[in-house]
Amino acid sequence: METLVVDHPLVAHKLTTLRSKETDSSTFRRLADELVTLLAYEATRGVRVAPVDIVTPVAPTQGVRLTDPQPLIVPILRAGLGMLDGMIRLLPTAEVGFLGMVRNEETLEATTYAERLPADLSGRQCYVVDPMLATGGTLAAAIDFLVSRGADDITAVVLLAAPEGVAALEKGLEGIDAPVRVVTAAMDEKLNEKGYIVPGLGDAGDRLYGVAG
Repeated sequence: METLVVDHPLVAHKLTTLRSKETDSSTFRRLADELVTLLAYEATRGVRVAPVDIVTPVAPTQGVRLTDPQPLIVPILRAGLGMLDGMIRLLPTAEVGFLGMVRNEETLEATTYAERLPADLSGRQCYVVDPMLATGGTLAAAIDFLVSRGADDITAVVLLAAPEGVAALEKGLEGIDAPVRVVTAAMDEKLNEKGYIVPGLGDAGDRLYGVAG
């Protein structure tokens, strides 16, 4: 598994405001959207393309286009929805699937409660989006689910990661042959006793949408 921490001043600047407890939900949503677009630029470096011949107003030339099947973006509900637009902005022809997953706050294990995905993901590059890689259980379960349907190349885009989460994810994916990459804006210090990232940014879902639901 490859982990990339995006080192860019604009990423650090937006993340700083995102972390602040003074940032309201509307600003948080806007900044998360902008930050995801910056992360998506790095996350899609390996997106599959094929050569194509075109004619400009001046002369024939060769360029590239995304290959079929188109990439699949998979937000993990509910917080991952706040990252969807930022990904689509860079991959407007991508398809979108959804995974509803919930973490047991006592066992920290993730279970799937809903999914809307193609039955066959053979040959698909998948981009899983979720704000936090904390304990790693949710992301590992999501990736395992996608691989079970045939996905053969998976990139996870997260706003923040914790070292414990990265280690747990690597362990959870030991039996998976598909390449997996994690792209994040920062690698934080640790997890606290409740499984939250420190210093983190709090509960991303609540900060995106409020505490209801």
